Amino acid sequence: MLIDTHSHIYLEEFDNDIDDVIKNAVDAGIEKIILPNIDFYTINKMKNVKLAYPLITELAIGLHPTSVDANYKKSLDLIFNDFNVSEYVAIGEVGIDLYWDKTFIEHQKTAFDYQIELAKKYNLPIIIHSRNSYDEIIDVLKPHIKSGIRGVFHCFPGNSNQAKMVIDMGFYIGIGGILTYKNSNMPEVVEKIPIEYILLETDAPYLSPVPKRGKRNEPAYVKYVAEEISHITGTPFEEVCKITSDNAKQVFYL
Repeated sequence: MLIDTHSHIYLEEFDNDIDDVIKNAVDAGIEKIILPNIDFYTINKMKNVKLAYPLITELAIGLHPTSVDANYKKSLDLIFNDFNVSEYVAIGEVGIDLYWDKTFIEHQKTAFDYQIELAKKYNLPIIIHSRNSYDEIIDVLKPHIKSGIRGVFHCFPGNSNQAKMVIDMGFYIGIGGILTYKNSNMPEVVEKIPIEYILLETDAPYLSPVPKRGKRNEPAYVKYVAEEISHITGTPFEEVCKITSDNAKQVFYL
C-alpha cells in the first residue's frame, strides 16, 4: 500500500472526474491521500472531498505562502477561527515562497512562524512549502527545533547536504514527480539519505512524474515515484512502499 502525503484533488481540475481519480488511486494501492489547504476559500472544497471519501482522505489546514499578502492576519483569522483540531492531521501547507514574488517576504515569515506555533500548541506536524526559500525557512524554524516540532519539507528543493540537515532537525523529505525528471538533482538526494526519512507525494494536479509528465497529476501516479526510488536505491518496490507508508503514518499519526 502507498500513501500520497500531498495532493490537491479538491481543486477545480478534478471537478468533473473525482470519482474516477479516487478509483484509480484505490486500484493503484493508495490507502491514504493527505489534502493540504491553500487558503480560506479552499477549506469547504477540501472538506467536501473528505466527506465524500472519508476512508481514503485526510486533511491539513493552513495558509499557503503564495496566498500571504498585506491582509494575511485576516486570512489567518478566517482559516483558524473555527479550527477543530480533530479534523486535521497537520498544519499545512505553510512556509515561504520566493519564486513568484518577494513583496511580502516578511509577512510570509510572520505567517509561517504563527502557524508553527499553532502546530506546537496542538501537537500537529507541519507541511512546509520552501520554494526558493530554504535558508529563510531554516531561519524561522531554528528557534522551534528544541520544542519537538516535526513535519515534512514538501517537494524538497535542496541538495543532499541540505536534506541531511533537515533530517537532523527531525523532519522528513517529501519526494514527488521531480525525482523522475531528466535534469533533477533529486536522484542524488534519494541515493544519499535513508528511505526511513522519505515521504511520497504527488502535489496533484502539478508535477506529474514520467511517464505522465505533461498531463494532470493524480494520486495513483505516486507509484511511479516509488518505482524510481526502488530503481535508484536498489530497494525492492514493496519495501519502498512499506517504509514510506510507515513513515507517513508516524509523521501524521495515521
